[in-house]
Order: sequence, then C-alpha cells, then structure tokens
Amino acid sequence: MRSLLFYALMSLQALTFDAAGTLIRVAEPVGRTYAAFAARHGLQTAPDEVMRAFREIWKVLSPPLYPVKEPPLHDGRGWWRLLVGNVFCKVLEESPPESVLDALFADLYRHYARPDAWAVFEDVLPALDDLSRDHRLLVLSNFDRRLRGILQEHDLSRFFEKIIISSEVGASKPHPRMFHVAFEALGCKPEHCLHIGDDEKCDLEGARSCAKLRDGRFLREKA
Repeated sequence: MRSLLFYALMSLQALTFDAAGTLIRVAEPVGRTYAAFAARHGLQTAPDEVMRAFREIWKVLSPPLYPVKEPPLHDGRGWWRLLVGNVFCKVLEESPPESVLDALFADLYRHYARPDAWAVFEDVLPALDDLSRDHRLLVLSNFDRRLRGILQEHDLSRFFEKIIISSEVGASKPHPRMFHVAFEALGCKPEHCLHIGDDEKCDLEGARSCAKLRDGRFLREKA
C-alpha cells in the first residue's frame, strides 16, 4: 500500500477503498468454509472442488441492477442465497433439497457477518493511519450491511467518512452509479479521487470508465 503514498498525492483530495480483498480477506479459504458448513447439513464436498465452483459462479453471477433509490429488499440477501445454491448444485451435480440449502445458507450468511471470519491485511492499519492525515477516505464496496460491523470490530471504521455499499446503492461496481455516489458524498471531481481495489473488472475498469482515467493502480493483485 505504501507504493501509493507518493502517487500524485498533491492533487488528490480523497481515496476510495474496496473492502474484501483490499482491506480485509477471509480468515480461511472459502472452499474450506463452505465444505465444512455443508458437512453439518449432510452434504459431503471437497474444499478444492467447492472453491473452483465458487470462482466460476462468482464470475458469471452478477448482482442485478436496481432502479435509482430502490435498493434490493433484505440487503441483497437473495443474491447470496442464489450464489450458494448454484455453487453446491454445481459441485454435487444435482440440486439438494431447498430446505437443506436454506439452512446451509443461513449458517454461512451468519458466519460471514462475524468479524473473526475476516482478517485485516497487515499493512492496512499503518497505511490508513498515514493516508487519513491528509486525505478524505471512503469505502466503496460490493458488499452489504454486514460490512459495517466487520470494519468496526477490526478498528477500521474510524478512518472512513462513509462506507458505501452496493446493497444500499442498488448497483455494484463496475457500474458508474457506485462511483458517482462516492463523488457526490465527497463533493469532489473524479480527477481528485483515487480508487484502490483488487479486482480488474470491478475496480480498475469501473473507475476508468467512470472517471475516464488513463492510469489505474492497485494495492494488491489477486492471488
């Protein structure tokens, strides 16, 4: 993260940060967690197969776009339920009973609301401490309201003026609505704001298409 400290800082007024994959990461691989919870509900799966299925479904299952000021009901929970169902249908090559999937999803949803399901990258706190002295900071994330509790418990919320999440905006990055909401909250022009994330499509392409940037940089690359 420190590689960005001297990147055009004189002209920047604000920085927006993606959350998962940039500030925080899952405490253990998703495949392992999903497989462990599935076993509690009688579904036997291999963590590596679940991980492969999760990555495939994640790439093609985009959250829907909602009308302006009409975000999804129930904080976008329905989309996560669809993702979990698709992952296990793919791994098992059949559709488990809906009652089993509902119970499994409920457990997973609660699990990922817990702060201990997430870890903070070791360089995040010192970087935010440095950056927050001279810049306004926002979170701009394709997440839901669970994120606020996670960031609060990890002592990250104090650095950010606002936490903007897609489930409340009704659109997800790379859609420009997410970035425009951030610019409106900041009251500054795109050229005075730098977005930092880990996803080439959602973060880099989203920021470029919205702010018409010629250059984009990441704090970290995907593994």
